[in-house]
Amino acid sequence: MTDGPDSRPYPDPAGAGGEPVVGAPPAPQWAPPAPEQRAEVPGQPGFAPPSAPPRPASSGRTVGIAVAAGLLAGLVGGVGGAALVSVFDSGGPLTTGRLDTLPQSSPDAPPLQEGSVAAIAETALPTVVSLTVSGSNGQGTGSGFVLRDDGYILTNNHVISGSVDGGRIVVTFSDGSEMKGTVVGRSESYDLGVVKVDKRGLESAPLGNSAAVRVGDPVVAIGSPLGLNGTVTTGIISALQRPVTAGGEGEQSFISALQTDAAINPGNSGGPLLDAEGKVIGINSAIATVAGATRTEAGSIGLGFAIPINTAKRISEEIIANGKSETPIIGVTLDNRYSGPGAKVRDVTAGGPSDGKLQSGQIITSVDGNEVADATEAIVAIRAKAPGNEVTLGLENGEEVTVTLGVAPD
Repeated sequence: MTDGPDSRPYPDPAGAGGEPVVGAPPAPQWAPPAPEQRAEVPGQPGFAPPSAPPRPASSGRTVGIAVAAGLLAGLVGGVGGAALVSVFDSGGPLTTGRLDTLPQSSPDAPPLQEGSVAAIAETALPTVVSLTVSGSNGQGTGSGFVLRDDGYILTNNHVISGSVDGGRIVVTFSDGSEMKGTVVGRSESYDLGVVKVDKRGLESAPLGNSAAVRVGDPVVAIGSPLGLNGTVTTGIISALQRPVTAGGEGEQSFISALQTDAAINPGNSGGPLLDAEGKVIGINSAIATVAGATRTEAGSIGLGFAIPINTAKRISEEIIANGKSETPIIGVTLDNRYSGPGAKVRDVTAGGPSDGKLQSGQIITSVDGNEVADATEAIVAIRAKAPGNEVTLGLENGEEVTVTLGVAPD
C-alpha cells in the first residue's frame, strides 16, 4: 500500500517540462501539375495521381487548375504573402454550390439534474483547494477543502508535513486566487492536518456521516491529481473498514478506510470524497499500486482509500481547538514479528489502560466482536475509537476483556 495520492515533496512529473512544444510540420514541396493534367474540383486540387486520366468535374465541364509560381516559393520559404491560386475553365470562373449546415443542438446546457455528478461538482468545486507545498525536501502539490467559512482547511498530514521548519504553503482556490496558508496542527497518527488562510466568508463543504455509508453507494472524488486542479472522478464505495497504513517519510498512520474505485492519483490527497448528496464522507489519502511500480509510475488502478469523515471531524475539531489531537491507546506494545492470526501482546504499560487486564504473550483476536488478523488491524480498530471509549478485546483462549481507552503521550 502506498500513500499514492499525496504530493509529498518530489518533482511533479506534470510540471517538469511544461507544455509539450508542438512544432510546425515541414512545408510540403511539390510542383504545379503539368498543363495537360486535370484534377477533380472536389477534394484537394493538384494532388490527383499522374496516372489518373482526366475526369469531368461535377459541373460536367473540363476544369484545369493552375498554381501560381509564388506558391512553391512561399511553401519552401515558410514566410511571405498568401499563395495565389487561379481556378478557371472554358466557361469562366467556377462557382461553388450552396453550403448546407448540419443540424446541431442549442449551445445552452440542459438544466442540472438534482443528484447528478454535474450538480454535485458545480456545488462542491468552489469548496475544494489545491495546496502547493515547498520545503527543504523540494516541492509538491496536494488537495484540501474548506472546513469552515473563517479560513480553516482540512487536508492530509503528508501533504503539508514538508512545510515544517521554514517551508511554505500556497492555497489556490477554484477561482484561481492564491493565499498563503499556515499550519494550525497535524496528526501523524491519523494522517490529517489543518491549514488556515486569512480570509472569511469562504464557502465551506457540508459534512456527511461515514457511519451511514454502504458498499455500492455512488461517490465523487475531487482534487488536483498531478497538479490538475478541480479534477472530478466518480465511482462507488468498494468496501468499508479497510485497514490501511499511510503517511509521509518517517510518519505512519493507521486508517480504517473507505475503499473506492473512483480514480485517485498522486495529488488527490486531502481532497474530499463526496456522497450522492454532495456531502463529504471521506478524505482521499492513499492508493494501492502494482507491486514493483516506482513512485513515478504510481497511478489509479481502482483501489483508492479515504479516511472516514467521522474520524476526520473529531481530529480536526481537536486541532482547531488545541493545535493537536488525541490518539486512543489500550496501553500495550504489540509484537510485529508475530505471524498471526491475531495480535500478540509483547509488553503491557505499567499504569496504562490494560494494566492488570492483559498480559505479555496473550493473543488479541477481536475488537468489539470484529476479528483482527494481525497487529495492524488491531491498531486500526482501536484508533477508529476515541479516548474514553470502552472496547471489548477478545482473546485467543476465549476470554473477553473490557478496556477504557487512554491517550497516547505527545
